[in-house]
Amino acid sequence: MSAPTMEERKACWAARDEFWRCLDRHTEDAQRCEKLRRSFESLCPQQWVKHFDKRRDFLKYKEKLETEGFHPPETAGKH
Repeated sequence: MSAPTMEERKACWAARDEFWRCLDRHTEDAQRCEKLRRSFESLCPQQWVKHFDKRRDFLKYKEKLETEGFHPPETAGKH
C-alpha cells in the first residue's frame, strides 16, 4: 500500500474532524454520528483510524483530568 496523497490525507482529516465534532455535539447519542463514522473509516487508512480513535480517547481523558482533577479509584483492600 502506498502512502496517501495530500488530497487523500486532507479528505481523511476532514472526515475525522467532522466525525469528532458530531461526537462532541451528541455525547449521549453517538449513533447519530454513525454515517460520519463510516465516511471517516472509508476515507482513512485502517491504521490511521485506530490511531485517531486512541488519540481522541487520550485527549478526552486529558481534558477530563484538567477540568476535574485526578481522583484515584477506591481500592477494596485499602487499610
